[in-house]
Amino acid sequence: MKKVKVIATFTVIIMAVFLICQPLHAITTEEIAKASTLEKILKRGTLLVGLEAGYQPFEMTDEKGNIVGFDVDMAKYMAKALGVKLKLINTAWEGIIPALLTHKFDIIMSGMTVLQSRNLKVNFCEPYYYIGQCLLIQRKDKNKYKSWKDLNKKGVVITTKLGVTGAFTAKKLMPKATLREFKSENEAALQVANGVADAFIYDEPQVRVFAAKYKKTCIGIFKPITFEPLAWAIRKGDVDWLNWLNNFLRQVKGDGRWAKLKKKWFVDYVEEVAKKTK
Repeated sequence: MKKVKVIATFTVIIMAVFLICQPLHAITTEEIAKASTLEKILKRGTLLVGLEAGYQPFEMTDEKGNIVGFDVDMAKYMAKALGVKLKLINTAWEGIIPALLTHKFDIIMSGMTVLQSRNLKVNFCEPYYYIGQCLLIQRKDKNKYKSWKDLNKKGVVITTKLGVTGAFTAKKLMPKATLREFKSENEAALQVANGVADAFIYDEPQVRVFAAKYKKTCIGIFKPITFEPLAWAIRKGDVDWLNWLNNFLRQVKGDGRWAKLKKKWFVDYVEEVAKKTK
């Protein structure tokens, strides 16, 4: 009798463990789709875009206080394609990935370089633009500094923005020089324009803007030092949102809208900045 009770008790325990270990409900593909950021955007009726409005000409603040630029226009196209409103959330660069991961917005559209270290935290869409690090130097030094190699010397002062690929590049390729990092691109470039620093290292489009803005005292060296794809960042694991974004990007590139924005912001805008600087 005792054996029977022991066996029965053991059987009940085994069955209980088995049931506990089984998933209560198998997740279907439909449920996965409903949990996507894409569905949340459609339900909310608003696309939330995170960016830092200081990266000319991708995103910046105009004279009226509006956030404008290449990425902003792309975000407008995106919201229109989704059939929702657009809300831009200006966020400090050092906190932009944490803000995405805590659902402050749906996507980062802020000229972010695809880095393997960043890719460990977020998923990137297909690149929408390719850039390289370039240099802004004083006009009087055009024969002194013809490439980044000429800057890798003691006594040379290089500036850039804090925490960007320009800083990583300078530390790696120009370790002998002194690197000074600033909170904004404007502060860093102004050091060169005022003759305080020898060179400003940053993304090619931004360097072109500063070369036009400070054309009296500065020139740009536009031979790319690095190869960097820029892409939109989203939270990891959201295949539906990633699929939609990649297809949207292909459409915009294919129908000519991307090319129009490129001319508007990387040609026309730079020329306008140059004209304003007499």
